[in-house]
Amino acid sequence: MPEGDTVWRAARTLHGALAGRVLVRGDLRVPRFATSDLTGRAVLDVTPRGKHLMTRVEGGLTLHSHLGMEGAWKVYAPGRRWGGGPAHEIRAILGVESATAVAYRLKVLELVRTEREAAVVGHLGPDLLGPDWDAELALANLLAEPERPVGEALLDQRNLAGIGNIFKSEACFVARAHPWSPVGAVRGPERLVEAARRLLELNKRVSSGSRRLHVFGRRSLPCPRCRTLIRKDPQLDRPTYWCPRCQPPPAP
Repeated sequence: MPEGDTVWRAARTLHGALAGRVLVRGDLRVPRFATSDLTGRAVLDVTPRGKHLMTRVEGGLTLHSHLGMEGAWKVYAPGRRWGGGPAHEIRAILGVESATAVAYRLKVLELVRTEREAAVVGHLGPDLLGPDWDAELALANLLAEPERPVGEALLDQRNLAGIGNIFKSEACFVARAHPWSPVGAVRGPERLVEAARRLLELNKRVSSGSRRLHVFGRRSLPCPRCRTLIRKDPQLDRPTYWCPRCQPPPAP
């Protein structure tokens, strides 16, 4: 699933292509909003919120989208062939004179009043890449359930928004936290929050394939710290990568 850094890059690309321009095409290809036409409205901005994208247009409307596991927004220059997938996978088309943004396989696409954005993203914790990032609140959210496993707590977007399975593994490694350890048993839990923020900041300006990762995807390869072989184990039905030596479980 795309994580906060991927969504941040998508928002930047969409904002650069659409913001300040009038839509000459505004098709929404989901049943609930199929009759909605955004043509003629100017795009005001495209803002990321954790793993969510908020595209605001004139008239007090926000197009809320979530990429889910396989979704993507693609931007094409005039005359360029669209290549993000077959036509039946297209969920939205936002076109201006100079570019067309096409959404494929989105998990969520809905049109809401801008004044009611909180109804769809208000449950999220502090945004790791947002201007209103609040490390103290994120830490308090994590510690509110001290018995919850670290890995599960980091994935809960109500605690802090933007981290997914990749950076869950990475943050635990950097903070030397055992992914299955209760949050309350982690020494220096603030390091988890600091690591998550730093990792997303470091990777937000590079492509997903160029991310700088320590353990994720490195099963049976040497740990970059101690050379112990990296392990891969399931957590919430998702793969978790960790180092048995650098990330030992807490003492009983």
